[in-house]
Amino acid sequence: MAIRTFGPNAVDWEQRVDLDRLRAARLARLDATLEASSLGALLTFDFSNIRYMTATHIGTWAMDKLIRFAVLPRGGQPVLWDFGSAAKHHQLFNPWLHGTERARAGISTLRGAFHPDAGIAEEVAHKVATVLREHDLAGEPLGVDLVEMPILAALRAEGLDVVDGQQVFLEARRIKTEDEISLLTHACSMVDAAYDELYSFMRPGVRENECVGLVSKVLYDLGSEYVEGVNAISGERCSPHPHVYSDRILRPGDPAFFDILHSHLGYRTCYYRCFAIGSASPAMRDAYTRCREYMDAAIAIVRPGTTTADVVSLWPTAQEFGFPDEEAAFALQYGHGVGLSIWEKPIFSRLVSLDHPEVLEEGMVFALETYWPAGDGWSAARIEEEVVVTADGCEVITKFPAEDLLVAGQRYWTVDGPLPTVRDSQSHLNTAAGRGER
Repeated sequence: MAIRTFGPNAVDWEQRVDLDRLRAARLARLDATLEASSLGALLTFDFSNIRYMTATHIGTWAMDKLIRFAVLPRGGQPVLWDFGSAAKHHQLFNPWLHGTERARAGISTLRGAFHPDAGIAEEVAHKVATVLREHDLAGEPLGVDLVEMPILAALRAEGLDVVDGQQVFLEARRIKTEDEISLLTHACSMVDAAYDELYSFMRPGVRENECVGLVSKVLYDLGSEYVEGVNAISGERCSPHPHVYSDRILRPGDPAFFDILHSHLGYRTCYYRCFAIGSASPAMRDAYTRCREYMDAAIAIVRPGTTTADVVSLWPTAQEFGFPDEEAAFALQYGHGVGLSIWEKPIFSRLVSLDHPEVLEEGMVFALETYWPAGDGWSAARIEEEVVVTADGCEVITKFPAEDLLVAGQRYWTVDGPLPTVRDSQSHLNTAAGRGER
């Protein structure tokens, strides 16, 4: 099997991603999952869930504002309240919302910035309750994904039974449609290109933040909707993994690993690659080999019917790589679904998966991440692959080479030939005299 990728443009001579089909299939999955639940309706303030439900987007600047909200009544159609003139835009250009009927102006509390006495929370609750009463659902449980405390209180004051709705959203999004898989694969192809540019760019003297800037430019030039982050980690910062880039300068012999997170039409990537700058120490080479072995063992068993417990049982315990327990080592040997957000279902972690396994199914898309600290006490390797579960196995959609540790930067030559790419970063330790050998 080979998952097809296409150019991002629409053309008349080839069937590519079908966005009308994407919108309809997502809403159908959400409708079916709601119907199978005990809930009467879903209320969402989460940016990704709003997009999945209504196929609307107003820019990533609004992702953390909690200003938009939408409700899906059982047996009905979604109703969206959006920010100012965005609602007017939806009425004009989103025909699937049928104009003012289901694309309405509305605003939440701006995360508390509005004066508490302004009645904004009460107005939000009244809008939602009105829709539920129109569908005779006001007495049924209302599932909410996330909510601010004043709005929660106002919803309850309207007599609504507010319960957790996030599991319904995540269940619907767990299996990806054909078009979602195409978009996720295309997002990975953009990161493939970013890594190619990054590999050519890295050398001693380059700073981590410069790498972040380069990757961001490549992705935006290719049409990325949003570069969520570039985790650039090098040298002594690799162990323990700090999960944030700095302005550190790359040095000869450094390990350097990167996680590139961006979205294409909302569909995300979480895609690590690991490099050595100029050369790698034997300890770093060994760490990478072990990291790769854990990854390959996991990929080898991915198929429908395998469980998350089966996968994590192949990975080391926290104590085996220097942590007191699985909570302290969380997200180092890890897996997570990828879709409109990262860290969707299923989750792979020894923290939870052994006791609460999830069964893999065809159409799931997830990332698997492995990590191993080197024996030198300061370097470490990190690898991540995104996979699509197929009918009889899986396909990896992260294509930048990772089977062996890549060495970036200029190749150095000595009077006796090329400088070895496996060597200690301290030159004296590469000579017999420096090692104290006679």
